[in-house]
Amino acid sequence: MDLFESPSELIKIPMSDGDLYSLQSLKFDCSNEDLLSRLILETPWREEKITVWGKTFIQPRLIAWYGDKGKNYTYSGNKFEPLAWTPLLLSIKKKIEEVCKKNFNSVLLNYYRSGLDSLGFHSDDEPELGENPSIASLSLGETRTFIFKHKKNKSIAPMKIYLTDESLIVMDGDIQKNWIHGIPKEPLKLGARVNLTFRYIL
Repeated sequence: MDLFESPSELIKIPMSDGDLYSLQSLKFDCSNEDLLSRLILETPWREEKITVWGKTFIQPRLIAWYGDKGKNYTYSGNKFEPLAWTPLLLSIKKKIEEVCKKNFNSVLLNYYRSGLDSLGFHSDDEPELGENPSIASLSLGETRTFIFKHKKNKSIAPMKIYLTDESLIVMDGDIQKNWIHGIPKEPLKLGARVNLTFRYIL
């Protein structure tokens, strides 16, 4: 049975060379406004630097890494040791795992403070994620545009998805091998958004 076949939960989005699923609205016991406020206030956010083509930049967003003990994560030259799970994050993780029928042992939180914060194009293909990682991405707050670009076939047009408040997407299969994804800056006045990407570190 397909892990994501139930139409009452995740719906498969047509996409070549990868598997992408979405759920428009994921409800929790508290309101999403309260959930967003708590995550912003309670998370020890970090401003990190990344090195691209020999140049170092400050990432245009804040991040935090949580997970099981020893589940370190490395990307863009930065190594992250996980913070211990909080009761709030464990409750969110449990809900995500119920929907996805998957187990996760870590989560990367991204805090987009305004439309000027962004995510550069990349693939989540680090060795510790394994061959074909499943990554579940929950959005809270302001709607942002999520863009996929095919790595090899330039005849395939970029694909846009609007990540709305309380939406969930799951990237699976060969998607990290064949696509890059990112969130561009939007100079319009936009509010805060927190994104939680649940992963399984080998």
